[in-house]
Amino acid sequence: MAIEFGLTTEMVNTQYAVLGVLLAHYQQNQVLKSLDQVRISMKSGDFSPNDKVEQVLVSILAGCETISEVNLKLKPEIQLAQLCDWPRFADQSGLSRTLDALTLMNIEQLRQAVTQILHQQGQTVNHDWRGHLYLDFDLSGLPCGKKAQESHKGYFAKKKRNWPSIGPSERHKIPRNPMVRTLSRQSTYRPLFSTGRLSHRKFIRVR
Repeated sequence: MAIEFGLTTEMVNTQYAVLGVLLAHYQQNQVLKSLDQVRISMKSGDFSPNDKVEQVLVSILAGCETISEVNLKLKPEIQLAQLCDWPRFADQSGLSRTLDALTLMNIEQLRQAVTQILHQQGQTVNHDWRGHLYLDFDLSGLPCGKKAQESHKGYFAKKKRNWPSIGPSERHKIPRNPMVRTLSRQSTYRPLFSTGRLSHRKFIRVR
């Protein structure tokens, strides 16, 4: 399977080109094959219960915080669904009913399947623990506006705002932000594979 990136004359082909590459990799290497061991007692219509479980995973990778966002973000992505041999993405109501049908046994089967995928694909499991494992992350806050998404009111220790030295009569001329907020560098929810503003110029060709 060969995947090509380029420009298209269409208005939009997909908004998740990088996610499409990841899904094609999953298909080619059968990364999610272990999910077939989850036996959900539910009738199959246009999609099997296991297909819907995989689509829930895709929705998480696409940045959906809730199931209700699937119809808005993934239903229009026909070509993205075809990478996984689906004619389209299932409706959000179908995904919700599938999750409601999971029993305690299904949840245990799902946990075992995810663990098996982790052992097969995860680099941490195969790490040579005779050496050191370095984790580098930055949790320092970033200054932002008071309307920034997921921002929190706070302050920076030992860092004062350096206002210019001006007279009392000139203070009204300089705009000041009445509230200082901080935003973590590592956002809790972020669309991992969205192509951003230039997404209308991206496309995927699989052959």
